[in-house]
Amino acid sequence: MPPEDTRHDDHLRDAVILARENVRSGGRPYGAVIVRDGTVLARSVNTIALTNDPTDHAEMVALREVSRRLGTPKLEGCIVYASGRPCSMCHAAMRLSGIREAYFAFSAEEGEEYGLLGAGIYAELCRPLADQPMRVAHRPVVEPEHPYALWRDRQSLARES
Repeated sequence: MPPEDTRHDDHLRDAVILARENVRSGGRPYGAVIVRDGTVLARSVNTIALTNDPTDHAEMVALREVSRRLGTPKLEGCIVYASGRPCSMCHAAMRLSGIREAYFAFSAEEGEEYGLLGAGIYAELCRPLADQPMRVAHRPVVEPEHPYALWRDRQSLARES
């Protein structure tokens, strides 16, 4: 096995250990580790049981920590290791931050076998909006100062400076 594969396995085992310890502490069975250039930048667990924040998944907690630590939302070159398959929210957050590589130890289908939210959410989110159980609908608003245009213009000015 190439050394890189061994490093991946070591970080995945670390994420699984974090998940196991979190369950023993009253939390959910999820852990995450973020690494860049061989250095561990964050080790985290799902903290929903502590914060009551439904977005405090292990990957999100780790992304927030690394972003603060590095002083940027752009985390190119980082690798995420998660005990379980990242949910759609975590996956999207990783993509938005520029992460291009992630590994997980246990599948969503395995989680479902143990009573955790599983693979069904992925299929559900792929359906057209009208066919999803949560109502999400586009209702256009006409505004003289479109916030997206303001953002674009600010970005253009920043590039010119």
